[in-house]
Amino acid sequence: MTTSALQVARTGLDAQDVKMQVIANNLANVNTVGFKKDRANFETLSYQNIVAAGSQGDSQNKLAIGLNLGTGVQLTGTERIDTQGTLDTTGNTLDLAIEGSGYFQVQQPDGSTAYTRAGNFKLNADGIVVNSDGLPMIPQITVPDGASAVSVGTDGTVSATLPGQTNSTVLGQIETASFTNANGLQAIGNNLLIETAASGTPKTGAAGLEGRGTIRSGSLEQSNVDTVGELVDMIETQRAYEIASKMIKSTDEMLQYTNQQL
Repeated sequence: MTTSALQVARTGLDAQDVKMQVIANNLANVNTVGFKKDRANFETLSYQNIVAAGSQGDSQNKLAIGLNLGTGVQLTGTERIDTQGTLDTTGNTLDLAIEGSGYFQVQQPDGSTAYTRAGNFKLNADGIVVNSDGLPMIPQITVPDGASAVSVGTDGTVSATLPGQTNSTVLGQIETASFTNANGLQAIGNNLLIETAASGTPKTGAAGLEGRGTIRSGSLEQSNVDTVGELVDMIETQRAYEIASKMIKSTDEMLQYTNQQL
């Protein structure tokens, strides 16, 4: 029994170490545009069924309870918490924030599509709207040289006044993507997510339709990390780790005592 206690305590140490890593990543990205915090989810390991409840205690009676011994804890996954982050006004037209659900689409170097909540877009040397890493937005939108009064509507319509004209001209339409299970998207770094079998296929279209959020130009969505809440979780995780460590130490002392006495 003491040997199994060591194993149970070890799984507790591993679990709290993973949870601390998740918390550390959340706090590290507290100022990352469009970042969504993660939460580590755990579940019990299998139980040792020593005596089954309801089994025959004697010739006339059945046991009201059984004897089940847990074998520890394991990580089931990390869940992204997609609550809305605070919108900060920047005044830059191509700083875009989504109010509600949905993701911007960008094209990766291999031609595949990635998704992001980070809306800090810019123009490259060719006038193409790109993200901070130079990946072009999907569908591609180009602002001609010399265009002025560039604006982005809540539905993603991009307009500008072209040289020699007085009326505004529509340059394109920003489309956003939504997923049946957004938590199934895989994070690959650089504020990007990619589609998986768990997320389902994206439903794309104009912002504000079919449940997709609207676009606010001149604003950026900040991280949804609650610093105070993460610090509280960090303290709780540290205490749980210490308790698991003390459990290992106590079990080891029990084993030493047994070896010395026998």
